[in-house]
Amino acid sequence: MTDKLSKKDGTLLLELARESILCELGQEDDKLGSLKTKVSTLVLEESRGTFVSLHKKGDLRGCIGNIEPVKTVFEGVRDNAKHAAFNDSRFSPLSYKELKDTIIEVSILTRPQKLDYTDAEDLIAKLRPDIDGVIIKKHYHSSTFLPQVWKQLKEPKTFLTHLCRKAGLSPDEWKSGGLSVLTYQVQLFEEER
Repeated sequence: MTDKLSKKDGTLLLELARESILCELGQEDDKLGSLKTKVSTLVLEESRGTFVSLHKKGDLRGCIGNIEPVKTVFEGVRDNAKHAAFNDSRFSPLSYKELKDTIIEVSILTRPQKLDYTDAEDLIAKLRPDIDGVIIKKHYHSSTFLPQVWKQLKEPKTFLTHLCRKAGLSPDEWKSGGLSVLTYQVQLFEEER
């Protein structure tokens, strides 16, 4: 990652994510302006890909983000926190009662880089578990897994099989070639459990 965010910025981004959700629930006055004065210029001005993930009792409860740097870090975290809580189509909207049992995770992404490979074996050999987030694309199908997903899907073959399924492709599509593969890394901040 070119410029890493400080631990202080990470703590403030987690606070920003939680405050954004609370504001949307009507439980807090808007404290986002005061948070804006505390974060670094990097957070306010640099555009990066960002994801916000919500976990309740160890299970995913929402995850929304932007791979491409379409917003500043501040705007991306603020907006993706609300979308993860209320607009992830896999889950019902988060309730205020659930929020107290929810752990927030913020991921700041590097720009995706194309991964050149010759065949399935070469692809497996070039993936870096626990380091790389992976994007696959074929025709109109695409999908990504953040590097954190390696914790659940430790084997590269299993990882790619699930990623193909998520993209709406055949589970073995990664073996046949023709996939465009990109990788990226994240700087991860997570609330204390």
